[in-house]
Amino acid sequence: MWRTAFTVIVGALAVVFDTTIVSVALNDLGTELDAPLSTIQWVSTGYLLAMFVTIPVAGWAQSRFGGKRLWIAALGVFLLGSLLCAVAWDAPSLIAFRVLQGIGGGVMMPLMMTLVMQATQGRNIGKVIAAISLPAALGPILGPVLGGVILHVADWRWLFLVNVPFCTVGAWLALRNLPADPPRGRAPFDVVGFLLVSPGVAAVIYGLSRTEGDAGFVSADVLRPLLGGLALVAAFTVWALRRPGGALIDLRLFRNGPTASASALGFLTGAALYGAMLLMPLYWQQVRGEDALGAGLLLIPQGVGTLVSRGFAGRAMDQYGPRVVAVVGFTVCCVGTVPFAFATDDTSNVLLLAALFVRGMGLGAAVIPLAGAAYSGLSREQIPDASVVTRVAQQVGGSVGTAVLAVVLQHTADGAKTPAELADGFDHAFWWAVAFTASAVPLCLLLPGRTPAGGAPGAARPVPDSPTKSESAGRS
Repeated sequence: MWRTAFTVIVGALAVVFDTTIVSVALNDLGTELDAPLSTIQWVSTGYLLAMFVTIPVAGWAQSRFGGKRLWIAALGVFLLGSLLCAVAWDAPSLIAFRVLQGIGGGVMMPLMMTLVMQATQGRNIGKVIAAISLPAALGPILGPVLGGVILHVADWRWLFLVNVPFCTVGAWLALRNLPADPPRGRAPFDVVGFLLVSPGVAAVIYGLSRTEGDAGFVSADVLRPLLGGLALVAAFTVWALRRPGGALIDLRLFRNGPTASASALGFLTGAALYGAMLLMPLYWQQVRGEDALGAGLLLIPQGVGTLVSRGFAGRAMDQYGPRVVAVVGFTVCCVGTVPFAFATDDTSNVLLLAALFVRGMGLGAAVIPLAGAAYSGLSREQIPDASVVTRVAQQVGGSVGTAVLAVVLQHTADGAKTPAELADGFDHAFWWAVAFTASAVPLCLLLPGRTPAGGAPGAARPVPDSPTKSESAGRS
């Protein structure tokens, strides 16, 4: 169990950090490759959209090829994409190679959690999740810092070459440590489901990323992909419910209360984490006059708080269950965000850094019970679908939170001419971030208490009326 956890963490570090490490480099990349911001921003957007397109495929691909083979293959695709990015000769080539990276990363992220949860067999779930979800929690916090440091001391190509040791060591560890996981069946690929859900989710994310400008959410550039994506997702829902067990993602997992509650909370966690992470660097840059590296370094206390709380939260979840830990985690996170809603242009940095540390402790504690509860009461065969669902929920929540807070900030800070006026606009936006976090607290009460016997992942019987893909294929 612990060998599996350590092995996938090493490989996943490259994907997690690469998701955010490039965010601070767009201006430098645009200068180096002689491309406008409207073009170079696709270095990040193309990568994220490629991840969203391939995430839903991870569950089917594991049953078709086996977890070990799929992990090594996805890691190889990501490594190839990283090497090609490092030798890119212009903006279009870099964007294309980033899409290749995103294809590998989109399979790896849900597969990481699946492999570990299947290996736990209900033992020490809290401790294991505290370890396995650490990269995902630290990525948005430390990724921009690492990117700023690399740009400060080296060439932009090292933003991608830094992935090479993680990928090579991760592949070697996977060959040695991951248990043999042969294919579980020959279920046919759900082509219709893929053509509905993957572009649907990607279109929703793309639409939310276009909320800049005075029109905000009512802009045609936002509404066209957003509404089109929602229509495709709705069509996939109808398709999946009519094809139980044979659809790309088994949506009947939502009949399992813990999975449904954890997915909803994952959505709010993504909004609280990624939305606030948009505001905090901008606050220090625009209001306090810090540069990109300085703003990134000021976020370190949040990462330290996350590190400090995770071990305690994992042990507490094993002892008291997901509900108590989630309530405490979201409450602490909310308390740590409130000082930013009162911040001015001369608020003490010591106070704000202490608040960041507290906020990090809350975030570190909140994500652990969500991951554990999402798999409560599911069989081993249902874990891959649960990984996909919860991963998509968190990423869509992050996009929604980022879009909403960007629009709020634009409207409240529009016309501000002094740091004090800008700070007032940021205060309004931070109150929205507080609201996202606070709304999660009552939902935590829907999570299970202590996991009952037989309710651990991999030990329970499948949710009623929800046959697995391989069983459905066998009947046909």
